[in-house]
Parts: sequence; C-alpha cells; structure tokens
Amino acid sequence: MKVVLVSTSASELKGHKTGLWLEECAAPYYAFKGAGYDVEIASPLGGPVPIDSGSLGEGFLTDACKKFLFDPEAMGMLSHTIKLSAVDLGSIGSLSVDSVFFCGGHGTCVDFVNDASVKGVIETMHGAGKVVAAVCHGPMCLPQCVKPCGTEPLIKGLTVTGFTDTEEAAVKLTTTVPFLLESKLKEQGCKFERADDWNIKVCVDGNLVTGQNPQSSEACAEAVIKLLSA
Repeated sequence: MKVVLVSTSASELKGHKTGLWLEECAAPYYAFKGAGYDVEIASPLGGPVPIDSGSLGEGFLTDACKKFLFDPEAMGMLSHTIKLSAVDLGSIGSLSVDSVFFCGGHGTCVDFVNDASVKGVIETMHGAGKVVAAVCHGPMCLPQCVKPCGTEPLIKGLTVTGFTDTEEAAVKLTTTVPFLLESKLKEQGCKFERADDWNIKVCVDGNLVTGQNPQSSEACAEAVIKLLSA
C-alpha cells in the first residue's frame, strides 16, 4: 500500500505566522508506517514545509511529534517534499497510490484553497475509488472539488467533519481564514457531524475520511487503514 501525506507549503496567513500543524502529519505518518505502508510527503510547492510553532508548544507536542522531529527519515521527507503536481499517481484504471491524506494547519487556508493540483489529485483519487482523507483544516481542500458530473460539489450528500466554527472562534482566527470551514461545508450540502470542541471525531463516507481537529489525527489515519484493509 502507498499513501501520500499532503502538507501545506504556506508559512503565513494574512500576517499570521502558520504552517503545518505537526501532530496532523506525525501521527498519521507513524500509523501508516506501522501498517507497513510506503509513505511519501508532498506539498503544493514542494521542498521544505514550514511548521506552525504553536504545534511545538506545551500540550501540543505529542509523543508522535517528538519522535518525528528526531527521525532523520521523516524530517528529511518533510524538508524535501515532492511537489504535488509531480506526484506519480499511476495511470487511470491502475492508480499506484492507494490514499492521499491532507494534513492541517492554518497554512492550508492559503494553498489548499483554489489550487489546481490539490483539486486534481482529490477528484482523480476519489473518482477512482481510492481513499481521500483530510483532518482539521485539511478539509479546506474539499469545497473546490466536484463530483464526476462536473457540476455538483464533491461532498454534497456525504457525511463529513472538519475544524468547527466554534474551534476557529476559540483560536481567534474567524476573521482571518478565507471562510469558516464548517459553514462552507454545510453550504455545499454535506451532512456535517461534529464532537464537542477538541474532542475526537472522524467521519467515513464511502472512500472519503475526515477528522475534526488535531486530536482526531491518529483516529483519522486508523480509519484509512481500516478501509484499505477491507
């Protein structure tokens, strides 16, 4: 099995220093490695990924994060990510990638939104029945995507979750993000489910897996593994 983790390349959102929320890459990385999968890390621009310093703070620097920071292979991959548009998915009908997993962090509000490479990978993978996953702000990638008919939002009628409007208010970035993720997903006709703020919540609908927040990172990866093991 092969999984591509997709991180943001953006280090700033309207003057707010940001980047990847490390937990949302580190926990899935080790879950997939533990399952014996081949793992690659990609980003919209390729190259080094900025890490949100907030994710390194007390209470947020999880064991997976600490392990990742001192893991030469993992940090090497994060420092030299593949440009997403250059990722080899394989040929239509025989895709070589089994899942793409979009990590979060407020940097995604910059480069997961209205990005042709992000949109193309999601629509190709989902349309081929491969697993598409996104956690926390990772689902910022979804509103631009459409169903194979080309007119309806990809998530219309699907059960999904993501960083909630109340969680965005709690971190005081409601007016900084391009749109409130929960509200935008609901506008597109999905069935949005959530847990209380900062509690684990994962939704699985067909081959789409979404997680609400950093706390849901590992559970989101485990849901992907369960689908790929079926």
